Amino acid sequence: MTDDEHLRMVRERFDDRAPTYDESPMHRGLAAAVAVFADLDGVDAVLDIATGTGLVLRALRERGYTGAATGVDLSPRMIDEARRHLPDADLLVADATSLPLPDDTFDLVTCVTGLQLFPHPDAAILEWSRVLRPGGRALTATFLQFDPSRHRAAPPPGYLNHSPFDSVEHLAETVAPAGFAVARTDTWTDGADELLIAELTLAG
Repeated sequence: MTDDEHLRMVRERFDDRAPTYDESPMHRGLAAAVAVFADLDGVDAVLDIATGTGLVLRALRERGYTGAATGVDLSPRMIDEARRHLPDADLLVADATSLPLPDDTFDLVTCVTGLQLFPHPDAAILEWSRVLRPGGRALTATFLQFDPSRHRAAPPPGYLNHSPFDSVEHLAETVAPAGFAVARTDTWTDGADELLIAELTLAG
């Protein structure tokens, strides 16, 4: 499978899901949990990777965040849905491994249930370190337990790779080459799926 084939499959699946994505209690609940977990002290600019319909940015707004909000997603229809809910946000269709954004721009990067979809997550994580300002942080939510029967619109198993992010130890090993360390973690479950929420800081 080529990278282009992988990205096309992911884009098509999420384009199809866009109109009904917000009906998922799991995704809404997780976005709210991530917003509660986020340390917003000194945060004036947030970038949400694999933003989908903008659930995480919307949850941050509901929490009271008033700074700049940018979202990136591979799916044009997901971005169209996000724009309906976030008219003040900068929402872009782009590949997470090649962000059309300048260096040292954001205080916080979030990526919730996106990493397992990327053909090259290491390249995406390197992009986070590039666009973060000194002292910036990243926030991830990755699956510890994943029940594919509950995510039938997700890409087939061959397009998903949870293993680099399915424990604190694996996540730490995966993000270290980009200069990140795991600073703090929490877990969240809706009674079926279980996810690891982690804050990452840049060394030095």
